[in-house]
Amino acid sequence: MRIGLCYDLRDDYIARGFTLEAASEFDVPETIAALTEAIEAEGHVVEPIGALPDLVGALAAGRRWPLVFNIAEGVAGIAREAQVPALLEAYGIPFTFSSADVLVVAMDKSLAKRVVRGAGVASPDFVVVREVADLAGLALPFPLFVKPLAEGTSKGVFEHSRIFDMRMLKDRVEALLEAYRQPVLVETYLPGREFTVGILGTGRAARAIGVAEIGTRAGGDQAAYSHRNKMEGFDELTLAKGALAQAAADTALAAWRALGARDAGRVDIRCDRHGRPAFIEANPLAGLRPDWSELPILSKLSGMTYQRLIGAILEEAVARMRAT
Repeated sequence: MRIGLCYDLRDDYIARGFTLEAASEFDVPETIAALTEAIEAEGHVVEPIGALPDLVGALAAGRRWPLVFNIAEGVAGIAREAQVPALLEAYGIPFTFSSADVLVVAMDKSLAKRVVRGAGVASPDFVVVREVADLAGLALPFPLFVKPLAEGTSKGVFEHSRIFDMRMLKDRVEALLEAYRQPVLVETYLPGREFTVGILGTGRAARAIGVAEIGTRAGGDQAAYSHRNKMEGFDELTLAKGALAQAAADTALAAWRALGARDAGRVDIRCDRHGRPAFIEANPLAGLRPDWSELPILSKLSGMTYQRLIGAILEEAVARMRAT
């Protein structure tokens, strides 16, 4: 099968003046090369497309594909991850990973939490703050945790994202509103262990391929899985087993199904003070950089090669395509 490949290259955006942090969600050439090799090893032919503007030009020129492998993150707005999928949906072109509506909901962490809580999945209490004045009358008890409403790669998450009093909360919220130009999610801080769950499949057929506990190496931020920890290699994933890991997987799968996510991705889980797993956020367009992104690391820890992971994602997408 001829498969188009949509992606955003980090170097392209840095050349346009993006900061390293602003471009940190985008992919490096190593990822595109590894994906191409893995897809072709499954017997397909890869046709590089590129980012959203490249896709627009290709479609206008009449190019079409039986399937598009989409990892484009997009640039502007809360719906940025949904822009390539929405365009492909409009042209009736099948693609990997979740539909446009799911990507919008998952990107807005408050919407995702409302959906999963409505399905009976535990998630910490929260409020969305659009201006500092919204903090008046806040009823959530300290400690709290704050982060931008719609960022990935832990952008806007720091060692001091854990908040202990109202003065600290106001200062941190004001700084995030100014820096990220979007609302801030303020939620109850969960002090327990943190896990990420790798998922393959859609609906009832979705299954956890592994659960990894997130730890921090010496020298990293200890209070949060921060952007610094991710980008500077202070994060550490350890394969988790046992009853708690199974409970984390069950919680993640329930959230995945409630959101309507498909093919593959990750769900982040953190335990409350009683050790009970709760949904933090979902990543239905998970990074695929070998030996760097959480999903490939988790699949490797679980005994699944990178090629097999990509092959399984393609199998899920092709099965959906043939069922419609």
